[in-house]
Amino acid sequence: MSKAFIYDLTPLELTEALNALEQPGFRTKQLLQGLYNKLYQDFDAFDAIPKSLREALDNQFNITPLKLHSTVYSKNKDTEKVLFETHDGHLIETVLMRFERRNTLCISTQVGCPMACVFCATGQQGFARNLSMSEILGQFIHFQRELRQKNEALRNVVFMGMGEPFLNYENVSNSLYALSDPERLGVGARHITVSTVGVIPRIAQFAKDHPQVNLAISLHAPDDALRTKLLPANKQFPLDNLMKACRDYVKETNRKITFEYALIDQLNDTTEHAHAFAKQLKGILSIVNLITLNPSKDYPYPGSSSMRVQNFRNVLVSHGVRVTVRLRRGIEINAGCGQLAGSIKSNDII
Repeated sequence: MSKAFIYDLTPLELTEALNALEQPGFRTKQLLQGLYNKLYQDFDAFDAIPKSLREALDNQFNITPLKLHSTVYSKNKDTEKVLFETHDGHLIETVLMRFERRNTLCISTQVGCPMACVFCATGQQGFARNLSMSEILGQFIHFQRELRQKNEALRNVVFMGMGEPFLNYENVSNSLYALSDPERLGVGARHITVSTVGVIPRIAQFAKDHPQVNLAISLHAPDDALRTKLLPANKQFPLDNLMKACRDYVKETNRKITFEYALIDQLNDTTEHAHAFAKQLKGILSIVNLITLNPSKDYPYPGSSSMRVQNFRNVLVSHGVRVTVRLRRGIEINAGCGQLAGSIKSNDII
């Protein structure tokens, strides 16, 4: 019988598991401290609990859900990409980005992605399965251990790696609770961002469950015809419905939304596109994050030139839109936005 991964348990489920072992209530807090604060890698390290309990837990659970497969660094060492292997042999990628005053981790939520966005390396490889809560948290915990050895820490987390987070909602949601809980991983909710192509039913649920966590929408086109060509999911979640859901989200949370827009040379980056985009954003508390499309081996179109990016930005600003232009990181190691493509087992691709 294979053992479960203990990071798949919520605090309530952990308490129930300990109750089944006839343990007192305070054991839950002791285990949570060891798992989430001290980041122990094996049960022998839990010296605050009896040896008999350590052995019982070791018989039932594994701690580490991911195996380190390989690591690559950008030339200037400001970006680190790790390939992890799951227990069933899949490979997923996670990216650490170092900035002057913070470290940001880009986390994956699925093996592959079913959204099939045409310019995204993950979407081009197909979909195998959702990641478990332990596999999502395992990415964070690996890097937090690594950074602690250098007297550093993770301060920001973005769910922008492989997969569509809102199609793995329960595991992502439980991971968000663990990340933002001061008694567990302790990342401030406002330092966490979840990016979605716009799975509309989950936006309202996310507003209720995680009102302080940042929401980002991958838009990439200002009209349905073009967006459907780039993001096939737009057929199911068309722009009018998506933008209404965004307005409802802002009304519910009073939080701004980040709209991500990857600029593709002469495809979605014209002045007309910028005017249409600004019109879509009217009345929504928001900020736009412009991204020069990163190269992907199976997508032939290049990203926009810096001049076209600036022109697009200027049009948006003229409409009163707040705009940032994303700093490109890790492009030469395929660690940039839309470049993650950890290999998945071909016979499991859907």
